[in-house]
Amino acid sequence: MEKSFQELDLSNAFLFAAALEDPETCRLVLEIILGDKLKPVKVHAEHSILISSDFRSVRLDIYANDEVEVNYNVEAQNKNEGNLPKRSRYHQAEMDVTSLKPGQNFNDLKPGYVIFICTFDPFGKKLYRYTFEERCLERDFPLGDETKKIFLSTKGKNRDEVPKELIHFLEYIENSTDAYVATVTDASISELHEKVRKLKKERNLEARYMTFEELLKSRERDGIAKGKSEDILELLEDYGSVSEELIEKISTEQNIDVLKKWLKLAAKVSSIEEFTQKM
Repeated sequence: MEKSFQELDLSNAFLFAAALEDPETCRLVLEIILGDKLKPVKVHAEHSILISSDFRSVRLDIYANDEVEVNYNVEAQNKNEGNLPKRSRYHQAEMDVTSLKPGQNFNDLKPGYVIFICTFDPFGKKLYRYTFEERCLERDFPLGDETKKIFLSTKGKNRDEVPKELIHFLEYIENSTDAYVATVTDASISELHEKVRKLKKERNLEARYMTFEELLKSRERDGIAKGKSEDILELLEDYGSVSEELIEKISTEQNIDVLKKWLKLAAKVSSIEEFTQKM
């Protein structure tokens, strides 16, 4: 069952992006994750869906930097697609490319953190936090490129090895409710929850969420339709040349049930003519 905007947890990518687009909320979350106080943070809102009138380009990750010139990329992940290591590499490269102007010395590159907050265990070791940096394998010393990749998991089990504040934050990610916040004493979690509650009162943001949900559903429908169309045409190509008229008819059909019926038919017929007659 789909949740309404009021029922969303912070694990929802849309609400997460909306919350961290606020510089103070972003700084608060980074402080919880890194366990250190930070200077004021600037959030690069152009990377967020919330300020864009063109929903065709969807970006839900947050880019930020602080006054001591450190870059942060923070993203919520609810589905394990098995690509986070390479994805973290891509995000780091993207931050580096955009932070260094042509002709600048490589030593001018800023320190960078790529952070994924996952509602699954990305490495299967039952840790709340996985921190990676480049190191020499032969003598175990850091490369010194000033980059770190941090993967947080709400499914961690090593409660005695990480700060309680971080554990409570990860629990809050999946249970962003008044009831949960009443069970913890962390001032940071209460402050974060108050900011989330204010966001949920914004009618304009709720309307944008509904538009965004419709966009995702539309994209999913279009993706399924395109996949079915390609499957049908691939099967029919085994029988010979397919006319442009038939290609257009199949490719532009958006009714999933019709496409499924055609796909079954294409797998059974013995010629394109037979398919055309029975479709």
